[in-house]
Amino acid sequence: MKIRAIKDALDASVIAGEDRLETVVEHVYASDLMSDVLAFGQPNSILLTGLATRQALVSAHMAEFKGVVLIRGKKPNDGSAEFAQSSQLVLLSTELDMYDTCIRIEAIESGDAPKTMPRAVHGSREDTLLHHQFAVEGSNFANAGNVSTEVKSILKTIGFDPRLIRRIAICTFEGEMNVVMHARRGKVTLAVAPTAIDVVIEDEGKGIPDVEQAMQEGFSTATEEMRARGFGSGMGLPNIRKNTDELNLASVVGKGTTLQMRFFTQKDPVSPGSES
Repeated sequence: MKIRAIKDALDASVIAGEDRLETVVEHVYASDLMSDVLAFGQPNSILLTGLATRQALVSAHMAEFKGVVLIRGKKPNDGSAEFAQSSQLVLLSTELDMYDTCIRIEAIESGDAPKTMPRAVHGSREDTLLHHQFAVEGSNFANAGNVSTEVKSILKTIGFDPRLIRRIAICTFEGEMNVVMHARRGKVTLAVAPTAIDVVIEDEGKGIPDVEQAMQEGFSTATEEMRARGFGSGMGLPNIRKNTDELNLASVVGKGTTLQMRFFTQKDPVSPGSES
């Protein structure tokens, strides 16, 4: 695929190599471990990494890569741009995280419209007070709820109002259970800013063919085993919609689902001395 197609799919900015966007790459390699890049990377590849360092660019150059994409909006300030230009590397930057970046690039080859997988809402980097990420394993009912419990504990420690914490905990647990029941794996990202709390749940799974139908109360694709465990009544997504201040759900069949939930901190002001 051409680097220009990758740039467009990621809505990326060009830091260096504007004149080389028509370059064709044969492989995409995602890693923050430069030793692995040198050991396993194939020539004519493009590197996806969160390391905005000159060493990452040098590693890509040594492995005969054609370009580097910096994720999470990172921009180098150590001469990387100049090195990329002199080494004939294309250097891009995208606001997406590694998961969404890989999903969008895969969508190029499969023919799916990458725009159906939106950017995750993590709040601006300038005002984020806290940022945590948790892994969720599909079909692991024994540990289901551990992430939601941890999120609730973090928010209680900070001192948010119990009413706000309750809404966030309910939504996080519903989303976590959807990953456990319907996906291979997923991740939960918690971002706390002064005015809002964002919880983003992304999974690799079957996806949702009809999002509007899935949002209807009572609609469920749960198996009998799931129902026997007390889940699958078709109230998960409607419950999330009821408890969030802003909700964005997008899904690609066969790829996965991204659930973005925002809760405004001013809506439930802190009540001193209150307990949950």
